[in-house]
Amino acid sequence: MSRRTLRPVFKRLWLLAPVATLGLGCSSTWSCDKDGVYPESFRIADIPSEDGGVSTADTACEELCRRAAYHGGPPCSFSRSSESLPEPDEVNCHVMYICEGRRPEGLCSDGAVATGTPALGALFARMAHLEAASVPAFERLADELASHGAPEHLVRAARRAAKDEVRHASAMESLARRHGAPMPELTVAPFQARSLEALAIENAVEGCVRETFGALLAGWQARSAEDAKVRQSLGAIAPDELMHAELSWAIDAWAMERLSPEARERVEKARREAWRDLEHDASTSHLPDEVARHSGLPSADLARRLVRELASELMPGALA
Repeated sequence: MSRRTLRPVFKRLWLLAPVATLGLGCSSTWSCDKDGVYPESFRIADIPSEDGGVSTADTACEELCRRAAYHGGPPCSFSRSSESLPEPDEVNCHVMYICEGRRPEGLCSDGAVATGTPALGALFARMAHLEAASVPAFERLADELASHGAPEHLVRAARRAAKDEVRHASAMESLARRHGAPMPELTVAPFQARSLEALAIENAVEGCVRETFGALLAGWQARSAEDAKVRQSLGAIAPDELMHAELSWAIDAWAMERLSPEARERVEKARREAWRDLEHDASTSHLPDEVARHSGLPSADLARRLVRELASELMPGALA
């Protein structure tokens, strides 16, 4: 994937992003657990029934979460806002948001924050966690490229990317703290030596698919976020992330030339599966509207559209 190919695709898709003109705060709260899933509770009486009446706890919690316009799924549960109530009056739904970056093998921490953390703080804390996780991912990548005899310019680019991610993590941590969230602890298991094929598969999944989409999201947020500080921070990060995506594709081209036909097919299979997984994550993601506006992240439907557009350009047929 050359710069002449990737950059025009990004520029075309970025033009779809709405341009923000406001700089506002956010007061809603949520907490997030592993894989970007977070809980939110709703009053059952506020959720309309299928016939336009009032919902009750007799309806399955999955159905109530669906009616609440959330892309929810199990686990869900009922609860009482007061112990004196004879039956549950709230439904607790689990929803997902999409947030992408290069995740290293052996990432043990999940970027979770405490219940009650302000919404934007929780979101940026997870983003900071992923940026911080990218530092050892790129450091390992540089060392492995060198050990496998990769061109020096690829090794140097991977080391520069690790330094970029240090700055990105600091910027996201600043946004997280600004919105009331601490930096989550990062835990990565010790790395083990691996084959060129294993390196190529991880690079195809984490770099050519997820990090490439993450670079697209960074540019989108820089254009769309209502929070001026977010636009400023992501505006500085997005060009670096685009270069990291280009590096992923350059590594892919170098590695694929050195692998057997059978190994290349395994890499391509992993890449196709990664696009399908990413589309699923995008279509089931959701953020409260206020959080989405201030962070600049696209809606679930639009995120899925962006995934499909990107995949059609970079790997035609992957999502056919």
